[in-house]
Amino acid sequence: MPTWRLFSRVPLVAALLLGLVAQAGAAEAKLRAVATFSILGDLVAQVGGDRVAVTTLVQPNADAHGYTPAPSDARTLADAGLVVVNGLGLEGWIDRLIKASGTKAPIVVASAGVRPIEAEDDDHGHGHAHHDDPHAWQNIANARVYVGNIRDALARIDPDHAATYADNAKTYLATLDALDVEVRAAISAIPAAQRRVITTHDAFGYFTAAYGLTFIAPQGVSTDSEASPRDVGRIIRQIRKDRIPAVFLENIADPRLMQQVARESGAAIGGKVFSDALSGPDGPAPTYVAMMRNNVAAFAAALGKR
Repeated sequence: MPTWRLFSRVPLVAALLLGLVAQAGAAEAKLRAVATFSILGDLVAQVGGDRVAVTTLVQPNADAHGYTPAPSDARTLADAGLVVVNGLGLEGWIDRLIKASGTKAPIVVASAGVRPIEAEDDDHGHGHAHHDDPHAWQNIANARVYVGNIRDALARIDPDHAATYADNAKTYLATLDALDVEVRAAISAIPAAQRRVITTHDAFGYFTAAYGLTFIAPQGVSTDSEASPRDVGRIIRQIRKDRIPAVFLENIADPRLMQQVARESGAAIGGKVFSDALSGPDGPAPTYVAMMRNNVAAFAAALGKR
């Protein structure tokens, strides 16, 4: 090859190499955010967009209440630029994990500013323990609070892209507003006398307060608590008395308890709902918006018949 042709290609090769380096640099420049569980991870991803790489500790279809962190979780936190937690007592394991990791990342409590509702769990035969219900995301208005907290945290850490986070949040908040209208319309179409739902654990208190659907569960707000035979028997009697048509399985719970309740009460199994975790990407609830739509559609289909 003539020397002049060889050297004529040098600028082209250099440009290609510079382009590859720039692309690699752009990928490395993403902010590493860690969310404690899948629902929270989706909200962070919606606000962060292309600027944020999101890692979730508790995976889809997994239970955040009784999660046991792995050594790799500590390494994940150590490398994080931001850690987003739910708060309200959901992640009883997170403080120890943060301390063990030695992370220097800011810790953001997504539920900060939410008005908590009180929950009650059976205290293993010693009466009832009262504490805040951590499932605040079940009210879409609270999800809006989560989004605002995530937006503000990202803007503080990465001020050069604050406008991007603000735009992403604005777009997503509009989606949540439309979703809230959908949910209210679907619940209002269910006859008032039939707006009662049986689920495994009491994860829908905020949904009840916001949308008027009553939930009854043999377990308390934490899946760590066990349903006593007395609680199961009480719910079976209530289903028969009130003619509640369906019980619902939860994606994070062992289905055998609800199958027993359905079998002994004569109620149908109304389908699977997503309380504390999203589905996998190929499932019916891979995002928060899809989760809420899936749950409401399942409730409406099972309860909406007159």
